[in-house]
Amino acid sequence: MKITVFDTKPHDRQYLEKENEAYGYELKFLESRLTPDTARLAAGSDAVCAFVNDDIGAATIDVLVEAGVKLIAMRCAGFNNVDMRHAYGKIHVVRVPKYSPYAIAEHAMALLLTLNRKTHRAYIRTRDHNFSLTGLLGFDLHGKTVGVVGTGQIGRCFINICRGFGMHVLAYDPYPVPNADYEYVDLETLLRHSDVISLHCPLTAETNHLLNSETMKLLKPGVVILNTSRGALIDSQALIEALKSSRVGGAALDVYEEESEVFFEDWSDQVIQDDQLVRLISFNNVIITSHQAFFTREALAKIAEVTFLNLKQFNAHEALENEICYRCPEYGKGCHKEKGKPCFVIRN
Repeated sequence: MKITVFDTKPHDRQYLEKENEAYGYELKFLESRLTPDTARLAAGSDAVCAFVNDDIGAATIDVLVEAGVKLIAMRCAGFNNVDMRHAYGKIHVVRVPKYSPYAIAEHAMALLLTLNRKTHRAYIRTRDHNFSLTGLLGFDLHGKTVGVVGTGQIGRCFINICRGFGMHVLAYDPYPVPNADYEYVDLETLLRHSDVISLHCPLTAETNHLLNSETMKLLKPGVVILNTSRGALIDSQALIEALKSSRVGGAALDVYEEESEVFFEDWSDQVIQDDQLVRLISFNNVIITSHQAFFTREALAKIAEVTFLNLKQFNAHEALENEICYRCPEYGKGCHKEKGKPCFVIRN
């Protein structure tokens, strides 16, 4: 089996090659992102392995299909960058639905603690022998209300961490966890009453710009916003205006809605052309990390393990347990595939 791996970083290659020792597939690693222009480099491959910021729209899918590729193996949970409707019937898509919810939840809390207690600023100060406390004032998390949007595995992990700090939890999810021992409320109530809001939901048509100029008017003044899910959950311009007016007291973002052109690369010797991103970075009450919440040894090992499980099942014509299509529940259509069967059969 031949697989072309796009958007390869050194850590990707390390963990994928280690996992491949048990399989012996032929791997071709490319540093370039998967786009309509680079898709032709996969010619002769049975599958491509792609990541969260690759451009897998209709044009890319058409090139892959023409090149004979039968499978897109996403080495991530999200797939909003894939044109699932266009892929249907042409090319199978699998993903890694879960790897380490702890990694992402822990990073969200790390961002909150850093932003609140200004440890990033204190670290820089003391290295310059400046031991002043001015501007480093934070607040107790204990007793504060945290609003968690999305109570999948990551959201639930974050809730457990927050409860360890003595925080009161409000949760919102269209599909609540049965018998949960925390309080579910509607989204408006969560926005109005939370001191901290953390986003842990997928990006869909319904959640795109969940926080926008209108919903931000509902926020409790001074609220802290965390986003470790998908950048487009937040309207960046609306966030900038809310930060300027102090409606939002701080934001910690591991994702950004236009990140695909910037994140995972070194731009330190160049001028970033994204004015909104540069503006957000300029705020002293904003922390941005470059989509690193997943980045732990345990998570990378699990991603490689499940990715090769997906490849093995495809190669052996077994049921693809992690296959997705536009009819799957994540797309709100209800999945029509028969148990143990692929979402569709490719007709040559």
